[in-house]
Amino acid sequence: MAEFIRSRAPLRIGIAGGGTDVDPYASQKGGFVFNTTINKYSYCTLTPRKDMIMNVESRYYGRYKRSLKNRPFKLDGNMDLIKAVANHFEIEKGFDMLIHSDVPSGSGLGGSSTMIVAMIAAVANWTNHDMSKYEMAKLSYHLEREDIGLAGGHQDQYAAVFGGFNYLDMKNGNVEVKPVNIKQDVINELQCRSILCYTRITRESADMIQAQKESTQKGLNENALEASKVLARELGKSLEDGNINLAGEKLDDAWGYKKQFSSKVSNRHIDKLYDVAKANGAIGGKVSGAGGGGFMYFICEYDKKPAVSEALKKAGAELTEFMFEPNGVTSWRYEN
Repeated sequence: MAEFIRSRAPLRIGIAGGGTDVDPYASQKGGFVFNTTINKYSYCTLTPRKDMIMNVESRYYGRYKRSLKNRPFKLDGNMDLIKAVANHFEIEKGFDMLIHSDVPSGSGLGGSSTMIVAMIAAVANWTNHDMSKYEMAKLSYHLEREDIGLAGGHQDQYAAVFGGFNYLDMKNGNVEVKPVNIKQDVINELQCRSILCYTRITRESADMIQAQKESTQKGLNENALEASKVLARELGKSLEDGNINLAGEKLDDAWGYKKQFSSKVSNRHIDKLYDVAKANGAIGGKVSGAGGGGFMYFICEYDKKPAVSEALKKAGAELTEFMFEPNGVTSWRYEN
């Protein structure tokens, strides 16, 4: 019977502080993020072969087939995530790999980072490479941001590896993951008041991040970034205290500051959706990720979620059912 290895890594909602994890700001001033993972995932299935061929198939990126004897692979924009992973690990046999995600590319939920985490977890399982959570997150960041050069911050890889509600404290190039102690009753209530909707706009996060970096270099957004770190702490603390209404108000404040990161964070359609949600009972919300499109997250008044949901649908948003996911990446083996 043929054995295969699967992995699954959760996507994340960046609740507050996102953007402060992006260099050069993060390395110079220190970043602080509050985020959570959800039950939307990136998946990787690895089936060993008897030859030295690496055969990768993706719904979004197509197919890539090469001999592992040709390593190191050139990172040229074509299937770079798996090529970087294959370059790193000492893989002695070929494999078939199928990768897919529950959300489209450019969603603002950390898709590319979550995918490389899933790939690393599957390959590490297959090669019996024991890795701690911090080792896996650091490797994911190194391959994606430094080897490949994909623009972005530090939070996505750590969220996908660790899972749950966390503060991510970034200082001097290091990331410390601090679980936020929220009672299950509060998480359940927050779930009942939360809305995740797709704006139907995909965007390249690199463009958003580059615009933020340019604003940072000009000194145009430092006050907003500093305020966002404070709000990340306050928002997490409000949920630890069980005060969801206050969390919603802090989320509203965080969105106001996030829009000051660069002129590309919001647009007319996003502003319309936000205004519609607020007018129908949302306390606060924001775009998840770098901005410009993708998914939006809202916290509603205790009885207003149905009204907000209906209004967002009428305004052109696509509602997405989700649950908060307490666990990070996982990998397992199965004989088919």
